[in-house]
Amino acid sequence: MNWKTFLALLGRDAHVARRNIVPLFLQTFLQPMMFVFIFGRVMVSSGYMPPAYKSLLLPGIMAISMVFTGVWAVAMPLIGEFQFTREIEDRLLAPINISWLAIEKVIFGTMQAVIAGLVVIPAAWLLLRPGVGLNLSSPLAFACVTLLVALFSSCGGLALGCSVEQTHIGLMFSMVLTPMIFFGCTYYPWSALGHFPILQKVVLINPLVYASEGLRGTLVPQFPHISVWAVLIVLAFFDLMFLFVGLKRFRAKAVS
Repeated sequence: MNWKTFLALLGRDAHVARRNIVPLFLQTFLQPMMFVFIFGRVMVSSGYMPPAYKSLLLPGIMAISMVFTGVWAVAMPLIGEFQFTREIEDRLLAPINISWLAIEKVIFGTMQAVIAGLVVIPAAWLLLRPGVGLNLSSPLAFACVTLLVALFSSCGGLALGCSVEQTHIGLMFSMVLTPMIFFGCTYYPWSALGHFPILQKVVLINPLVYASEGLRGTLVPQFPHISVWAVLIVLAFFDLMFLFVGLKRFRAKAVS
């Protein structure tokens, strides 16, 4: 491990992010804020949704924002660097182990995902007030869930970025991310699927379910949610699995 090189790579990625702050901000927050405004403001104000739905919706929007940001921050640059710009070849010449190049991208993606998630809270509160009843009774549990969700998104981005061809980017969003969101308990609690017992069990393979339920359990515990301890264990499992797959795929593509 060469810490000087590792920090230099992080600094370079941060510099690129600063130069693209406006498009980065729009791609990160525009879609979640539209969901918040339509479902939390328009639908509630029109009487189609109960006022309590505002509080139920916020953790799911936060989970979506974090997952999209982490996956996009890691997967898209990797797809371009491996298949288009070939910039990865310059990074491979750096005096550092190949695996740490991938880990640097995961850490930077995790940082972006955490920021994206935390910014959603005050932004959504401004759009949805009054009536948002957040209850942060366990800050440590909230911090752990947030970090594990951010790691899941960036590790998942690493695995996808090293597995998806440039021509299949649209397929990745339509076949992977979109079903993940709609069946990820982002707009409803997992218990709401009780009338569909088979579907309720099937969606448990979706890591976004645990991201949404974990944030719901730590931000608005007054609503039904999966046990926070179960969420922490399963998210840690998904993090390790995606990191293992991503590192293996990264090393294979780097050597080839």
